[in-house]
Amino acid sequence: MSIQSHLQELKRRHAAIEQELNREMNSPASDPLRVAELKRKKLVLKDQMSKLNPTSTVH
Repeated sequence: MSIQSHLQELKRRHAAIEQELNREMNSPASDPLRVAELKRKKLVLKDQMSKLNPTSTVH
């Protein structure tokens, strides 16, 4: 797998977690532990992306 394709996969996973996080946070029965877990996963992916491509920023 090339670095570019790996970076694209990380971006896809980051976006999917972002969507799941938004759903969880907007749910009336939101689980704070689940929200924290999703935020940690998202941060790990962001760190991995920045290591592969330090010139780009991901929000």
